[in-house]
Amino acid sequence: MSDRLFIFDTTLRDGEQVPGCQLNTVEKIQVARQLEALGVDIIEAGFPISSPGDFNSVVEISKAVTWPTICALTRAVEKDIDVAAEALKYAKRKRIHTGIGTSDSHIRYKFNSNREEIIERAVAAVKYARRFVDDVEFYAEDAGRTENEYLARVVEAVIKAGATVVNIPDTTGYCLPGEYGEKIKYLMEHVDGIDRAILSTHCHNDLGMATANTISGVLNGARQVEVTINGIGERAGNTSLEEIAMIVKCHKDIDIETNINTQKIYPTSRMVSSLMNMPVQPNKAIVGRNAFAHSSGIHQDGVLKNVQTYEIIDPKDVGIDDNAIVLTARSGRAALKHRLQVMGVELAPEKLDKVYDAFLKLADKKKEINDDDVLMLAGADRSENHRIKLEYLQVTSGVGVRSVASLGVNISGEKFEAAATGNGPVDAAIRALKKIIDRQMVLKEFTIQAISKGSDDVGKVHMQVEYDGHVYYGFGANTDIVAASVEAYIDCINKFKH
Repeated sequence: MSDRLFIFDTTLRDGEQVPGCQLNTVEKIQVARQLEALGVDIIEAGFPISSPGDFNSVVEISKAVTWPTICALTRAVEKDIDVAAEALKYAKRKRIHTGIGTSDSHIRYKFNSNREEIIERAVAAVKYARRFVDDVEFYAEDAGRTENEYLARVVEAVIKAGATVVNIPDTTGYCLPGEYGEKIKYLMEHVDGIDRAILSTHCHNDLGMATANTISGVLNGARQVEVTINGIGERAGNTSLEEIAMIVKCHKDIDIETNINTQKIYPTSRMVSSLMNMPVQPNKAIVGRNAFAHSSGIHQDGVLKNVQTYEIIDPKDVGIDDNAIVLTARSGRAALKHRLQVMGVELAPEKLDKVYDAFLKLADKKKEINDDDVLMLAGADRSENHRIKLEYLQVTSGVGVRSVASLGVNISGEKFEAAATGNGPVDAAIRALKKIIDRQMVLKEFTIQAISKGSDDVGKVHMQVEYDGHVYYGFGANTDIVAASVEAYIDCINKFKH
């Protein structure tokens, strides 16, 4: 019988720490329900003491999902644990995830402490958390740079105190795969009582080794992996859920099983990308748009003769179905509702009516509507309550002439108009907008992404604008890329701290 590998998803906690990727509670519930459909065992729903929004999200996610364990993060501080326990009160299965840094640099510089005191604080936190829940996970922050003998002492102490799972994070992404695997192996062989707890991996991708380190940990005895959809997370990100799930599925010799329904991987990836306004790189393993594309003549010839010559994964195994229903202007509400449900989005009837109206308008401009288009439309009402809205935009541009843009915006019910010239249509439109919004703003980043392929496609624009010492992130989507750019800029402005 195969060993069981537990999938701990931290998209809604560690993944959401990416600048500009914050979700509201309704969006977090959508993601949580999709993670449940995907087969995730544990959902880390947030860090309750960090903000009222995080606290409320943990509460509402606990109500919204049924069988996954809901986990709340804390520091090794009693107040943190009290707040986490309160946030988890509605969870059917609940876990408190508490911990403290164990590397010498953390002990000395972060805590101004010593090794013995850190063990005492770790044990106290686990014992305190066990007052509220039976399932307590302990994280040894910066375990990747913690000396193995001391780390084993910490792990042994927290297991004796009642920890059911012990997380061994490579917090800085520094470890080599062999080194990280040896660390897990050392703990499996030297910790008294290790059979009473599960060792967990939590690897960051700073040096591009998160997935390799995670698999090395699993091969050496870890039976929980902490992952995110699309590998999102702070800095270079976390281990990708989709990569671990498909490695285990493809390598039968590993003899480990997960509960992941791999056919839900691709729609889950698209949902997270859309809601967080974070593009998936085209060459991303498993879910990138080029993951199953073959441009080399030799590759194309081989695939045509036998798909297994260059494809080790059937695209349908991850939810990419060439025979999926194609949505067009002739599709009805039922087809649109079904497509949304497949991607984990449930809409109230009145909201579905609005999305369907927007769908028909988009379908008049595009021949076919794909999943990313549908998700974009479902999330379009996020701008309805914005203080500043684009009313109209007209641009004149061409070769050998200076671009001119005129636009109108509605600011809290009052209408303003302006016109400007610029070095291209986008520059002209933004200059006109700046005449109305007279503030010292600096465009820091400007990214355009086509949702699929074709000149009639919806363009997605991601922007970073600096204002008053803060960087704000905005998003726009439109078949007119100039309009999408202005919408993204306005999205940034709406987030300014006034």
